[in-house]
Amino acid sequence: MKLTDLEIFVVAPPAPGWGGRYWIFPKITTDDGITGYGECYASTVGPKAMRAVIEDVFDRHMRGQSAEDLELMYRRVYSSGFTQRPDPTVMGAFAGLEIACWDILGKARNRPVWALLGGRMNDRVRSYTYLYPDPGQDQTEFWVNPDWQAEAAAKAVAQGFTAVKFDPAGPYTIRGGHQPAMSDISRSVAFCKAIREAVGDRADLLFGTHGQFTTAGAIRLGRELEPFNPLWYEEPIPPDNLLEFAEVARAVRIPLATGERLTTKTEFGMLLRAGGVKILQPALGRLGGILEARKLAAIAEIFNAEMAPHLYAGPVEWAANVHLSVSIPNLLIAETIQTGGAFHMALIRNSLTWEDGYILPPEAPGLGIDFDEDLARAHPFTGTGLHLQMQEAPCDYRHGNRFEGGAPAAKA
Repeated sequence: MKLTDLEIFVVAPPAPGWGGRYWIFPKITTDDGITGYGECYASTVGPKAMRAVIEDVFDRHMRGQSAEDLELMYRRVYSSGFTQRPDPTVMGAFAGLEIACWDILGKARNRPVWALLGGRMNDRVRSYTYLYPDPGQDQTEFWVNPDWQAEAAAKAVAQGFTAVKFDPAGPYTIRGGHQPAMSDISRSVAFCKAIREAVGDRADLLFGTHGQFTTAGAIRLGRELEPFNPLWYEEPIPPDNLLEFAEVARAVRIPLATGERLTTKTEFGMLLRAGGVKILQPALGRLGGILEARKLAAIAEIFNAEMAPHLYAGPVEWAANVHLSVSIPNLLIAETIQTGGAFHMALIRNSLTWEDGYILPPEAPGLGIDFDEDLARAHPFTGTGLHLQMQEAPCDYRHGNRFEGGAPAAKA
């Protein structure tokens, strides 16, 4: 099972593009003809540069190696260039390649990946979704309208979801943490109130932020959300201030969750040692792959922490999340995009199953997906933006904020 050939697909999901502007899928083929698919999550460089990084990591550290030698290849990449420290771009490249290796290993042994990670711990994986607008609904209004989001939450719960996520707290900017505008605090409270009234105790509220606040600002906002008892308060401060999460946790009575922008168990380990965060949200296509995620889950057990794999990407990372989730005892919940996402499901020929709020364990070998290369090639990314981008303008304290997220719709 020596790794011999690499092909990379950079795919742009059609509008509305839930999951980001593009997805990057490496395909590896072995000398005995087995193919595996992976996914590299969003990086700090554009697709052309990221393609070069993926190719370099593969050629330098993986080509000619057995797909079984995951630990050796990981250590080579982690240590490359005399570093031995987390690097989101290089480890993101390796993560997608590593996921493809697991796909190969499962196919070689005719077993699903979860069976190679410790077996079936969970017969089904509880899932949640962001709240998204209906087709034809005004997107810019949806992101700031609590009544529209409450209607979307009620529909999601009727479908079977037992948790929904929303993000009304204003812009995330390149300027680091800021104090929330009072209008952003008021909108956040209005969202929680309207959605809680719409779903009652049938679903958990997941309050999403994206690292946009100072420690004091996160505490101010978080305290206002406490009466609605969210299951979590997500990444309220920038991910380069890991020790400050403990300060927020001491002051706010909502569990903190974070991790989509962290890479390797090293960064998560700092969070766990500092205390405060007990819900970990790794993005497997950035973390370092499936084995690194399995190690992180084991470390989290020691700290009585739970895993909630993140997904704002394509269906291959979703598949990797599902296999991890099936195999671990400390699973809380896994993110999906709606009930799987129309284009996501088409790209894997509907080979994963979402049912009544849960994702079912794949039974086919490897990742258990049927990747449609023709569909991938028919939707190449030709734009210039990054997968997600932060706003340059500061928070607007006078006129209010109408922020659409990190991949806003193109303006006419």
